[in-house]
Amino acid sequence: MIRRNQIYVNGNWVDSTADSFLEVVNPATEEVIAEVARGTAEDVDVAVSAATAAFDGWSQSSVDDRVTVLRALADVIESNGEEVTNTILAEIGQPVTWAQKASTEMTVRDLRNFADALPEVLWEEKIGNASVYRLPAGVVGAITAWNGPIRSVCLKAGAAIAAGCTVVLKSSEVAPLTPFLLAGYTEKAGLPAGVFNIVTGTGPEVGEAIVTHPGVDMVSLTGSVRAGSRVMELAAQSVKRVALELGGKSANVILPGADLERAVTVGVQDAFRNSGQACGALTRFLVPRDQLEEAEALAAATADSFVVGDPTDPATHLGPLANADQYRRVRSHIERAIGEGVKLVAGGLERPDGLDKGFYVRPTIFSGTNKDRIAREEVFGPVVVIIPFDGEDDAVRIANDTDYGLAGGVWAADAEHARTVARRLRTGRVRINGTPLDMRAPHGGLKLSGIGREMGRHGIEDYLEYQALHG
Repeated sequence: MIRRNQIYVNGNWVDSTADSFLEVVNPATEEVIAEVARGTAEDVDVAVSAATAAFDGWSQSSVDDRVTVLRALADVIESNGEEVTNTILAEIGQPVTWAQKASTEMTVRDLRNFADALPEVLWEEKIGNASVYRLPAGVVGAITAWNGPIRSVCLKAGAAIAAGCTVVLKSSEVAPLTPFLLAGYTEKAGLPAGVFNIVTGTGPEVGEAIVTHPGVDMVSLTGSVRAGSRVMELAAQSVKRVALELGGKSANVILPGADLERAVTVGVQDAFRNSGQACGALTRFLVPRDQLEEAEALAAATADSFVVGDPTDPATHLGPLANADQYRRVRSHIERAIGEGVKLVAGGLERPDGLDKGFYVRPTIFSGTNKDRIAREEVFGPVVVIIPFDGEDDAVRIANDTDYGLAGGVWAADAEHARTVARRLRTGRVRINGTPLDMRAPHGGLKLSGIGREMGRHGIEDYLEYQALHG
């Protein structure tokens, strides 16, 4: 078992002031695989001091220098891809095929996208007698989520570093081992000491210490709405900038005339990626009322076709949920929906066949209304609800009748018609007829789904300020 009682500060591993540890559990076996320091406010202070000291030099670095470091970091991660993938698999149970493609390889692509986008930023412009410059926001406190142990970190730290900021990271206590690898990779990539720092610990202890620290200029969080609200509350006390990537309850709108079979099949695959632990997953299926039964049958068949099991097996589609709390939470959503009389189409509370250990949940399909709690609250597990609509306007109304606004999908026989409907949706991104996402485009939400954007040029610009020089 791994035991780490150190934090990463100024390019070195130094002893934490913590007097206790946090356990890291393999969700497939329920075995403790590591212990990491339960960091303290004192640890945060040391890390912020290092980031502050490194800021002046890094903020003055050239765009070419930052591009070089980002490309080198992408190359290092790519060359150590097997190590990254296996660590993610052990920490959160992502199936190996998914972890390799959607976590490791996508992180490499994200970093290269940042490198490509850096020269596209309008770093200086003339407005009359004024010169307007883009400046790095400063020391960034990055608080990341367990469902993307390396990608969530690099979407924040990579963009902030590209902008010329320095970073103090609090990675998720559920999955801290992958960011430890990243620390070593940044050294190999030539990132100066102090630009990237890590403190392990909990949100109330380390996360809040980061948000309230006077040396932190901006906070970027990926997490729950509750966590985002708390960050905003604390950051407001010192008027810090915040970027928040929060939850979702995204609608997959299937219009009359669309290819129903493909829309449902691709939609279920999207909803169940990473065992449903994806904030942008399309978890509400909106279908024409006269096609409801057909949609239910298609969704059930797709869900039942998923292989649930050992994440080390390349044939596995769905691994375990990431931790015991998440397992209990998802099961409570399913149990309550059944108790409230929502129609269960597939899955349910029974454990998947042959899996007596591990935090496994059956892929589950409900059919109900948009008023059902299962259609209102983010489950963050392999659970979908199918909702019928009566006409296009009703579909748009239902899609927008949510507290969230992160993602969406629209399917139609005519792609231009689908785009017209998509423009009516109050959400940050929409897939048209299952088109793959372009990771250079911005990702982020409206309403309770957050503030700001990640990925590509827009992700970098979230970490920049304006300065005007007159004369």
